[in-house]
Amino acid sequence: MAQATLSKMQINSSANWALAGVSFAHLLNDAMQTVVPSAFPLFQQTMQLSFAQMGWIAFTLNITASVLQPLVGYMSDRKPMPILLPGGMLFSLIGVLGLALSSELWMLLASAALIGIGSSILHPESSRVAHMAAGRGRGMAQSIFQVGGNTGQAIAPLLVAFILLPHGQRSFLWLMGFALIGIFIQSFVSRWYRDKLAETRIRQQRPLKSSGAEPAARPVSRGFIAFTMGILILLLFSKFVYIAGMTGYYAFYYADAYDLPLSQAQICLFILQFAGMVGTLLGGPLADRYGRKPMIWFSIAGTAPFSLMLPYAGPVLSMVLCGMIGLILMSGFSVIIVYAQELLPRHIGTVSGLFFGLSFGMAGLGSVVLGSLIDVTSISFVIKLCSFLPLLGVCAVFLRKDQPRTA
Repeated sequence: MAQATLSKMQINSSANWALAGVSFAHLLNDAMQTVVPSAFPLFQQTMQLSFAQMGWIAFTLNITASVLQPLVGYMSDRKPMPILLPGGMLFSLIGVLGLALSSELWMLLASAALIGIGSSILHPESSRVAHMAAGRGRGMAQSIFQVGGNTGQAIAPLLVAFILLPHGQRSFLWLMGFALIGIFIQSFVSRWYRDKLAETRIRQQRPLKSSGAEPAARPVSRGFIAFTMGILILLLFSKFVYIAGMTGYYAFYYADAYDLPLSQAQICLFILQFAGMVGTLLGGPLADRYGRKPMIWFSIAGTAPFSLMLPYAGPVLSMVLCGMIGLILMSGFSVIIVYAQELLPRHIGTVSGLFFGLSFGMAGLGSVVLGSLIDVTSISFVIKLCSFLPLLGVCAVFLRKDQPRTA
């Protein structure tokens, strides 16, 4: 008995380290990815880019990941590939080097595409690792994985404010260290992943025994699955187009409206992203306890009162509102992914790739559309227009109610 208990503790410990590893790699990846739109003020100063051109950079970054992530997820469902974990970071390493050396728009676009490819490889496979390490606390595990990404997004504006803007474009070279650390960490996680896959294959070859496993989910029709996926995708649209407007253009609005330097505007974005990190960490456990649907509904529709107030607030109140928006809005993404994974339990990688891909794709398209709209209208008009997007969160009432499960 003691030996069995010790063995179980060792297994849980290794799973926890794997989960921590993919979460930290997610931090490094999303810091490198988010620093690109956060560095738009730097690119505008050095290359005199228009808002539409900056939107195309964000579009290239995000659409690359959007197109490839579902494909990577589908391939990993058919044949998991642990080597992809460190391999994705290699693309990001080359992309960051390209950002430091870029002197023309096409070079920025190519570098952004490489970072997008690295991200498209990391998310589906790392999300699968988080799912395998989760046990019954799927919401908690997905939140831990996702909070790494939110932390990376939070520190990106600080990197821009205190490293990139003061020291120029060549300081992107410092971010190569992020990619190298990511390669090192993901190499160790890939070994655990490979061993876990071998263990799973052995277990599947054994005869099934009755146990106290979870009860099977209610069968659902394809039409219901399609309808539910459509609702979830609409919620992703409202969330990520709004986030694209905030991360790409709100700093310009804040600096212009309150006559403040762009570096101070980056602090406002840091508050948004840092609060989002906290919200992500809380969202999964709350969903495990109270159910996925209430958390999804609250995370998007609950943002609306604060987003509608934001364009009309002063500089100090704007920072408070950004904190509330990040805390509430970011709490739902990991819950949406787990909800979709439980809807299609045989397609974990495909679902993860699809939803991460759609989130990046919508953010990329949103950046292009919003940037072009700013060029023909004004930054103030677009920020006010974006403030209505969280109202789409009321569509979450059409989701099927799920049973809370205490992790």
